[in-house]
This record gives sequence, structure tokens and C-alpha cells, in this order.
Amino acid sequence: MTPLNLFGLFAILFMLLCYLMEERSPWWTLGFAFGCLLSSAYGFLQGAWPFGAVELLWTAIAIRRWWLALARQKAGSGVIDPAANRT
Repeated sequence: MTPLNLFGLFAILFMLLCYLMEERSPWWTLGFAFGCLLSSAYGFLQGAWPFGAVELLWTAIAIRRWWLALARQKAGSGVIDPAANRT
């Protein structure tokens, strides 16, 4: 197995782990985005640019999902901007 193949295997397994754990915390969604970015790099490095491009798109989608999940989590705790509550 080449180093590039090992990198691709790690990227996909990391992405899968983060995807499975997403329900636990928005930070797993951010990890999923990072895994998508790693998978995109792997796709481009191996010459499969369509795979790299789609994974890059998934990175953007996952970052947006992370941002929205983080906002929902803050809204659920009743604290959106702690500085705004100071008098």
C-alpha cells in the first residue's frame, strides 16, 4: 500500500467516524468537514478531480451545517452572546 493510499484510507475512515458521531456534538460535524477536506485532497492528489471537487463541495456543506448546529446549540442554552447580557 502506497503512502497516498494510506492517506486516503485515513481520510475516509476519519470522515466516517465523524459522520457517525455527529449527533453528539456540533464539533463532530466540524471534524466531518475536515475529513471531507482531507478526502478532497486525496482525490486531487490521485488524479480523480471529480471526486476531489465533490468532496470540496461537501466540505462547504459540512461547515455550514456545523455553523447552524452551533447556533442552535447556543440558542438552546439561552446564551447567544454572553456579552449582550452584561449591564
